[in-house]
Amino acid sequence: MSSGGSSRSNSPSSKTVWSLRENKMFEDALAYYGLSSPNLWDKVASAMGGCKSAEEVRCHFQDLEDDVKLIEAGRVAYPKYKTQGFWT
Repeated sequence: MSSGGSSRSNSPSSKTVWSLRENKMFEDALAYYGLSSPNLWDKVASAMGGCKSAEEVRCHFQDLEDDVKLIEAGRVAYPKYKTQGFWT
């Protein structure tokens, strides 16, 4: 969940770019509050200092959840990394 980039859903509020710092704040707030917390998106947005709205936070989470589902379903190919080190 720590990558930057833009969201892909059709909602206008999900078209914003997320920095690495914003993603880290998002992840930390999700870990702190937990997915079952009431008013989760409002709490996460507030924990992020208001740099994203509750709707942007919800859309970002949905986009990431959709990505995980695609990966788990085998619909996303694993990238071929150029690695260095003793294992190559």
